[in-house]
Amino acid sequence: MIDLDNRVVLVTGAAGAIGSATARTVVRAGGSVVLHDRDDDATTPLAAELGDRATGLSADLGDAASVEALWHRAVAAFGRVDVLVNNAGIYPPAPLDDPLDAWLAVWDRSLAVNLIAPAVLCRAAVTAFARQEGGGIIVNLASRAAFRGEDPDYWHYAAAKAGIVAMTRSIARQHGRKGVTAFAIAPGYVDTPFNATFAETVGVEVAAADTGLGEVALPQDVANVIVFLASGLARHATGTTIDVNGASYVR
Repeated sequence: MIDLDNRVVLVTGAAGAIGSATARTVVRAGGSVVLHDRDDDATTPLAAELGDRATGLSADLGDAASVEALWHRAVAAFGRVDVLVNNAGIYPPAPLDDPLDAWLAVWDRSLAVNLIAPAVLCRAAVTAFARQEGGGIIVNLASRAAFRGEDPDYWHYAAAKAGIVAMTRSIARQHGRKGVTAFAIAPGYVDTPFNATFAETVGVEVAAADTGLGEVALPQDVANVIVFLASGLARHATGTTIDVNGASYVR
């Protein structure tokens, strides 16, 4: 069984489906979790459910100063952070026929939340992990889109997730001897509210038909991989990207 005893895990976007599944799995494995989401009350029910080994914090990931402050508040919550899970993300459309200023505004917001915020947290984590006994682990949520691309309205999302992969590899290569390991996870379609628009307009069955398993992933499927990586059992896999897409895209 995975053992996270005495480990503290910061999960961004913890009120979402993958984030909450991850938080529950961390606590079941004996760890403590700092639950981040944008609004103060978003993580309150989950924190109450998980008890003393969970606490909630809010921050706008579109504001780099708030992101940096989030790290320090997370460390203060339990005295340290051992694992950073950059899970939070947004997926707004940017139609090609929008006016340029509107199109760029979506790009700016998407890159701020999906790439810059994780980078700010990774920067803080690398610095802290290099100083603390036992180092630390970074798990960044990328996407299948980083490798196979995305639909026309979502170039920004694919670009951000490709950046996540490159950043994760860079951290692993440059900071491993300081005790820092870093991994990316690239989900395909996961049955969550994040993908509600696709489910409503195209259908989950279409996504399922695109996989080798004939079914789509559930949040727990992703959470299981996150928590395995958080355990430290995959230390020599640092720098890798793990695909969780049911063989809908095989690299």
